[in-house]
Amino acid sequence: MPDYIYKAKTQSGKDVTGVISANTTKEALDRLSTQRLFPISVEDAHKNDVDLSKWFRRKPPARAIADFLTQLSELLENGVPVLTAFQALGKQTVNPALREVVIDIGDQIADGQSVDAAFASHSKVFDDLTLSVIRAGAEGAFLESALKRTAKFLEDQGELRAKITGAMIYPTVLCVVGVVIVSVLLIFFVPKFEPMFESITDAGDSLPICTVLLLNFRNLCGKYGLYMIGAIVGLFVTARVLLASRAGKVFLDSWKLKLPIFGPIAQGAAVSRLCRVLGTLLQNGVPILRALEISSRSTGNALLQRAVEKSVESVSSGEPLSKPLGESKLMPPQAMTMISISEESNTMEKVLVNLADSLERDLARKLDVMVRLLEPMMLLMLAGAVFYIIIALLLPVFQMTNSV
Repeated sequence: MPDYIYKAKTQSGKDVTGVISANTTKEALDRLSTQRLFPISVEDAHKNDVDLSKWFRRKPPARAIADFLTQLSELLENGVPVLTAFQALGKQTVNPALREVVIDIGDQIADGQSVDAAFASHSKVFDDLTLSVIRAGAEGAFLESALKRTAKFLEDQGELRAKITGAMIYPTVLCVVGVVIVSVLLIFFVPKFEPMFESITDAGDSLPICTVLLLNFRNLCGKYGLYMIGAIVGLFVTARVLLASRAGKVFLDSWKLKLPIFGPIAQGAAVSRLCRVLGTLLQNGVPILRALEISSRSTGNALLQRAVEKSVESVSSGEPLSKPLGESKLMPPQAMTMISISEESNTMEKVLVNLADSLERDLARKLDVMVRLLEPMMLLMLAGAVFYIIIALLLPVFQMTNSV
């Protein structure tokens, strides 16, 4: 049971201080009242203690947050009181960081804080979408369904992210293996042939051009390898800093969309995320202007974000949402047609969610095609690099054999 430091006045007006044990701040206030004390302030005795573990604690994964929201919605749907639900989930939540958050939210609710305000105090754990949906659900008395839809959204986003990550694992492994193999050949294998190459040049013969290029490249890496690595790291850090700005993000995203294979995938991912976020927010009663503001930050593409931000001005002035989105030329024609029709029939939230499902299915197919193209390309590049090194090493041997 935690301790609370209190300052209070007695019935005679005398100031007193002390420490009292209680489960919550509200319970501490009630205990002081039973002692005929009038509390001035009550603070957690360990509030200012430095918790070094927080520096090494990671944010709870989206899957854990989705499971928590699903369990909370099921408890509330079955008539379990809010405070009891948080107490039960605080005991059974597996993730340590999320467990502390759940317990703290329950303590705040026990102290009289509203559910949405208690969630909002942990904005680093719950994103704007989750907080806005919970606020709308609490105000509109449909918190259970709002929590369930938010959990479904987080699960869908997690599955999409897992598909993209899984699709890039094999090409990344091939790239790393290729770099390791070429490095081993250059560092350990090529030097064993150098005495033979020196004897050829000493005899007045010239080495093949491919062998000369290979040796020059190896010598360059040997002399200036550390400088080259430092330059690459410096360029990477500089690029990260420049691309972190708004102009840098716009440049990078516009460049990504122009790539032959990756561009359509990046565009489809951004559009599907916009439709999913906006549709989920509208389904849960969030006002459209607030929903557009949150959706613009959730697209992951600076160009689409700028288009959605412009749409806020258009919608607030009475214009349809489809006009600024269509002018951006980032939305697929099929998506624009469906959005225009949904505005007229007042079914935008349902259409956006269905559109997100369709776009994500198409995105999965494109990812599969990209991986199938990348795998043979990476293998050909690896085989080509190894083949070049072997040819560059063996040609002088054949030349020396013919001369003999």
